[in-house]
Amino acid sequence: MAAPTPTLPPLYRATPLLSPQILQPPQSFKARGLSLFAQRALAAHGPSVHLIAASGGNAGLAAAWAAKALGVRCTVYLPMGASEGVKGVLKRDGAEVVEVGENFGEALREAERAVREEDGAVLVPAYDDPTLWEGHSTLIHEVHASLPSKPSAIFCSVGGGGLLGGVLLGLQSVGWSEVPVIALETHGSNAFHLSMLLNSSTSTIPLSEGLTATRPTPTSPLLAHLPRITSRATSLGASVPAAGVVQLALDHPGGVTCVSVPDWMAMKAGVGFADTHKFLIELACSTTLVPAFFPALFDKLVPPSPAPSSPPSSSAVFVVCGGSKITLSEMSEYASIASQVELGKEEAGEALLIPSSLRFRPLSFTVVN
Repeated sequence: MAAPTPTLPPLYRATPLLSPQILQPPQSFKARGLSLFAQRALAAHGPSVHLIAASGGNAGLAAAWAAKALGVRCTVYLPMGASEGVKGVLKRDGAEVVEVGENFGEALREAERAVREEDGAVLVPAYDDPTLWEGHSTLIHEVHASLPSKPSAIFCSVGGGGLLGGVLLGLQSVGWSEVPVIALETHGSNAFHLSMLLNSSTSTIPLSEGLTATRPTPTSPLLAHLPRITSRATSLGASVPAAGVVQLALDHPGGVTCVSVPDWMAMKAGVGFADTHKFLIELACSTTLVPAFFPALFDKLVPPSPAPSSPPSSSAVFVVCGGSKITLSEMSEYASIASQVELGKEEAGEALLIPSSLRFRPLSFTVVN
């Protein structure tokens, strides 16, 4: 159902709605896909199944939560130096924690080795698996049941593509394939945006030092590989996206528009959301909300009505994906950083859909449960 909301600025053609995945037990949308994956692993391997994940954040937390709910064993491999808070939550949910390697790749290799050496062990994917996309798609089914008509657009952040894959499959399933999707990333984590540009016949991208492109199979789309993640939105930091989701995006009848924004804009949106809705959200999540808090960008993506004084006739859904990588001190730092950045700054050479006349606006939303 949709909760009441205060009057919105007449600027908007579409009423902004929230799909608040931050309210999931492990605080992110990943509960949906990973719980489905865990259920199917239990059905396939029996109660002795051992779920093994490599994650420094939200995927590991969701895997541990799902394993606890199902009463099965779970081990999460973390790179050295992982957050004490994350380790504490994992252990609280009964997961075994193994700290190994200097980065995620090394932790993943150790997790893969452990799976090979143990009968009944199953490697839990972070984002590149159709079962995850199927589970994540349930959020669109809930939105469909809550709204009287299809929305003007769906906004979501994208890293490796797991959430976006769920959104696209969900739109297909409920008969909303013509609904456009806006996929948002930050500079320095935008492998998906770059991959979409690589597969466009009308776009070119600057190949920065270390950026490479591959085609996993002869029929796969081209995929951009980032040599490193330079954004503060580390939960979006997949060095390469899921090929299957890139293909879904390329084929989506309603179109998928990719937008890359600088970190400071995600910080500004996160601070705005905390002020208006009293939730702390990590940068990967607040990236989704950037168009809502910067009206010029929203209008670029969802053009306003020719009669701006008329009430909004449709809705735009923002998937508030959630995530645990945020603290009060970090939010305070973000507020300081965002306040010092000159509004209207555009970075040369970046493929951005951001006008120079950006201005921040506090905004209220309706929540879609």
